[in-house]
Amino acid sequence: MPRPADLEQKLGHRFADPGLLVQALAPGGEGEFQRLEFLGDGVLGCVIAEALHARFPRLDEGKLSQLRAGLVRESALAEAAQALGVAPEARASTRADTVEA
Repeated sequence: MPRPADLEQKLGHRFADPGLLVQALAPGGEGEFQRLEFLGDGVLGCVIAEALHARFPRLDEGKLSQLRAGLVRESALAEAAQALGVAPEARASTRADTVEA
């Protein structure tokens, strides 16, 4: 598991509450991790939707939805987690959940 400071550097983002980052990377309680995953799933979907909307102004809603679905699918999130060094020993679904959290 990467150190939070290393992950922040890789992402180019400083987290306002580093404690939440630590919690997402090494969940202590299953309930809180699932809550973070739920929140992260919504935020990720919103960020991706906004980016696609801005980048592809001529695409219709159906095509934008297809692109978003491809970007937030489990295997894509697992690849992102692997590239960041997050939970390298975990199953792909666990890495994807960690990215969402």
